[in-house]
Amino acid sequence: MNNDNPKKVYADIIDLPHHQSAKRKQMSLYDRAAQFAPFSALSGYDDMVREESRLTDEKEELSEHETELLNRKLGLINDAVDDGYTPEITVICFTPDKLKAGGSYKTITAPVKSVDAVQRQLILYGSYDTDDRRIAPVVIEFDNIRDIKGELVAFSED
Repeated sequence: MNNDNPKKVYADIIDLPHHQSAKRKQMSLYDRAAQFAPFSALSGYDDMVREESRLTDEKEELSEHETELLNRKLGLINDAVDDGYTPEITVICFTPDKLKAGGSYKTITAPVKSVDAVQRQLILYGSYDTDDRRIAPVVIEFDNIRDIKGELVAFSED
């Protein structure tokens, strides 16, 4: 058999008419093309790749000096709340990621509801975050606070 020239190899069938089924209707070009459209052989794979490529930050550990300064700020805020004031502060805090290691730092500005020294939590009234989205009252663990800013805590950071 000569494999060099396809015309010679398939000469017996090349001029035959295309077969049309008498029982079935011909498939539309749209349906025919859909057979060859890309598909996901592994369901959820794209979501997994997207999740793996999402970056998270590592939580920064505070130095002894930064921890002492933060404790002084929390003490001032607690005293003000105990005296009946509702100071508005800006808190930079770490929010752990629910799906993978690490998390992200968020900046929240809101009035202080209370400082719970026993549970080691700072509780803020609902307000707006830096993207102007309404947020419910927020409970922030002391260990996740990176910094606190505001008039009340604007003392020298030496």
